[in-house]
Amino acid sequence: MSLLNQLFSRGVFGAKCKTCLSLAISRIKLLQNKRDLQLKNMRKEIAQFLQAGQEPIARIRVEHVIREQNIWAAYEILELFCEFVLARVPILESQKECPPELREAVASIIFAAPRCSDVPDLLQIKNLFSTKYGKEFVIAATELRPDSSVNRAIIEKLSVSAPSGEIRLKVLKEIAQEYNIEWDSSATEAEFSKKYEDLLAGSKQVCVEAAVSQAPSKQASFKSSTSNGAKTILPTDVKQASQNQQSPSHVSKLTFLTSSEIEPSAKNGTAAAPVSEIKTERISRPSDVLERARAAIASAERATAAARAAAELVNVKFGLLKLEGASS
Repeated sequence: MSLLNQLFSRGVFGAKCKTCLSLAISRIKLLQNKRDLQLKNMRKEIAQFLQAGQEPIARIRVEHVIREQNIWAAYEILELFCEFVLARVPILESQKECPPELREAVASIIFAAPRCSDVPDLLQIKNLFSTKYGKEFVIAATELRPDSSVNRAIIEKLSVSAPSGEIRLKVLKEIAQEYNIEWDSSATEAEFSKKYEDLLAGSKQVCVEAAVSQAPSKQASFKSSTSNGAKTILPTDVKQASQNQQSPSHVSKLTFLTSSEIEPSAKNGTAAAPVSEIKTERISRPSDVLERARAAIASAERATAAARAAAELVNVKFGLLKLEGASS
């Protein structure tokens, strides 16, 4: 019985495969003729836009033309693959595994079936190959795994990615040359070669520009404060302060530079000594934060003591009232 089932299934597979392939070939030819007329009309419209000086509309329409041209080219390759498989259906029936010489054609048809909705016969062929060779074979071709053997041209023509600026410019030039239009492509070339800024990195660029613009103003304010005799904090003091904040036991010490040490050099007309060579006075003072914390702790302790005393008085009065009530 198993032998009869195998023979019967082989006959069914071969008959269905031939029927679907023949229908797919005839449908692809009809679609090619239809798309050929559509492409001619679309190219003529783009030529009219270029002649009227409406280049922005032509740049948008040319993407649709390129897409239709790619589909037309993919249909042409698929037609050849279907004819190739149709002539070798008896080989597919006789062998359990897909023959190596037919692997590219079969995998390309499986890959293109869900992407060519105008040819529903390809989906039926895909289902036939799935029942014969298994789901793993179909999944490998659909997901473009390394061992899928799908034709490279089919992948490129059926891709949904937008065409590059070079391809769009090339097609526009071909259309202008086809309809003998004198078209200056400099504006379109500049538009296609324009590199758009990354919007995600825009905030970083704004921050960098703001920091660069604020740097000169900070330097000017630093110079004005030193000339007015105000006390300024040196960069070395900032580092020491950050180190002292990391160790709680160490009292923060800041180094201040007074204007009395800068005035003699300015009066004598000599250049001021480097910051590292200037003698600085280290003034140690207690941390205001620690003082405020200690004061808060002391006030909290006083408040708790007062609350305890009030609670004791209430208890004493309550006890006296109880005694008076018991005696009466």
